[in-house]
Amino acid sequence: MANSKEKTLALLSTTAVTSLAGVSQTTLYTVPVGVKCVLSEAWLETAADVGAALQFQIGQNGATTDFLISTAGDNLDAQFDVIICKPIISATPVKGKAYPAGTVIEFDVTVGGNAVAGTLYLFGFLVAV
Repeated sequence: MANSKEKTLALLSTTAVTSLAGVSQTTLYTVPVGVKCVLSEAWLETAADVGAALQFQIGQNGATTDFLISTAGDNLDAQFDVIICKPIISATPVKGKAYPAGTVIEFDVTVGGNAVAGTLYLFGFLVAV
């Protein structure tokens, strides 16, 4: 059976983040065998106000800023607030990555906010190799 996420922008993973209060690492996705993965964006939904301090980044294990550099979550003020996180497009083209099979993609909280749970939705597409 063909992979429905191959060659189509799709929701790759939905991951619960138990607390955004402190520095932590959460695995979001492991690229399956036989494909490479290109990420497009991530959506972070929270259960309540995360506070002004929250900072996070997304990328492969060991290089977690290679997809999304340090990003503030200070505008997540209430339950069901969602922010869409993606590299910023400007006059200079945004460089992305094609992650090979076996690569672990992580969500890293680098500065904690309030003790609030969240859900991270990771989007991208897969290409057979």
